[in-house]
Amino acid sequence: MRRVKMYAFKFELGQIAVIAESGEKGKVVARAEYLECPPSYLMRYQQATGSAVEIWWTEAALRAPEKPSLA
Repeated sequence: MRRVKMYAFKFELGQIAVIAESGEKGKVVARAEYLECPPSYLMRYQQATGSAVEIWWTEAALRAPEKPSLA
């Protein structure tokens, strides 16, 4: 049996992440790793329309929230 190197996830469970394309923020409630696909994260967030949703996103579609700048 071939050994598979475990992937270091970019986001932790419970962490806030940002959907890069829209800027919407949400909580990572699940994550998945696959042999031949990028890691995915189940995000729970409120869309700009006000609807609450849970949607799977690939790691490349997410980013960490920006830290507030000190003025």
